[in-house]
Amino acid sequence: MSDMSSGSQLKELALFGGEAMLPEGPPSWPLADESVHRALESAFADGSWGRYHGPHVEHLESCLAEYHAVPHALTCCSGTFAVELALRALKVKAGDEVILAGYDFSGNFRSIEATGARPVLVDIDPLTSSLDVALVEQAIGASTRAIVASHLHGGIVTMSALREIADRRGLQIVEDACQTPGGRVEARRAGAWGDVGVLSFGGSKLLTAGRGGAIVTTRQDIAQRAKSYCEQGNNAFPLSELQAAVLLPQLEELDGRNAIRWDNAELLREQLRDINGLTPVAEKPPESSASLFKMAWLFDKSTWTVDRDRFLAAMQAEGVAVDAGFRGFTKRGSGRCRRVGHLTNSEQAAHETVLLHHPVLLESRSTIEKVVAAFHKVHQAFSEPNAA
Repeated sequence: MSDMSSGSQLKELALFGGEAMLPEGPPSWPLADESVHRALESAFADGSWGRYHGPHVEHLESCLAEYHAVPHALTCCSGTFAVELALRALKVKAGDEVILAGYDFSGNFRSIEATGARPVLVDIDPLTSSLDVALVEQAIGASTRAIVASHLHGGIVTMSALREIADRRGLQIVEDACQTPGGRVEARRAGAWGDVGVLSFGGSKLLTAGRGGAIVTTRQDIAQRAKSYCEQGNNAFPLSELQAAVLLPQLEELDGRNAIRWDNAELLREQLRDINGLTPVAEKPPESSASLFKMAWLFDKSTWTVDRDRFLAAMQAEGVAVDAGFRGFTKRGSGRCRRVGHLTNSEQAAHETVLLHHPVLLESRSTIEKVVAAFHKVHQAFSEPNAA
């Protein structure tokens, strides 16, 4: 690329005053579903929206249990609290250790600490951005009680292998399916492999009520302990009737929308493969089907003339909703956690992950093509000449 052509391509970037590929910006979320509108109207009309123990929460819990093919589901105020609730229901306590990936949502680390337990950090599989099951066994110590396994960025933890290790070593699993509701992990729904599965209904999630969460489990003892913890004096961590009402129609649409998201993600991956320095993460897992809350790539700075933050700013200016990944836990001190190995892949993910937010994955083919064009436009302006 000559200096002249490079300068011309830079001027075309929306970041420097050029025309954006998607001038209308990213699509909004949540969708303005008519079914959600009707559910709200119904809850207002019959007065159930103001009840402490109303029909919508009960019906949602029943539907979640049926959907995950488990006998028990319990809703609560957030996905982050649901992780803590799951750990408490598993009797994790002060002095225990809980295995966690070195790259994960920060709330999971805090939830372990909230019980008084100590996180034990294990590296991730770079192909999935999720816990590397092959490294789990060497992390198990005398005080290890549980494992938190999160399916991230469309990646899937090998749950059958993790389940075998946990059963053989007497450990329990919290399966974090907050990013992959409706996904299938081998023959089961994401969340159904763990002793407890966790869901989130946060404002940006695929199933959203603004806030909220749930746990699902096959075990009555876990369900009872979780319910007892929530109902100390009264229900201190509830999901409201209005939240449950808007989630029910979304659950009915989930499988169909997940299929559309995955098809569009496959199209994006295929059309962006020629961009050197942008490596896709979590391609379609064998015998499984993830759902996509965020789609991930690794950004190799050595092939670009800018760093990841500048790349993200350029893409955002083009109207594409991209962001950096999690910071991970590789910088956490030994006073707060125990590390197993060097966490090399976790550190790479923290520094290099680029995430595309899910709403655009439900858009038309023409919109997906504009997203592809935006990636190529920014790449042409910022790629190293010898790496193009």
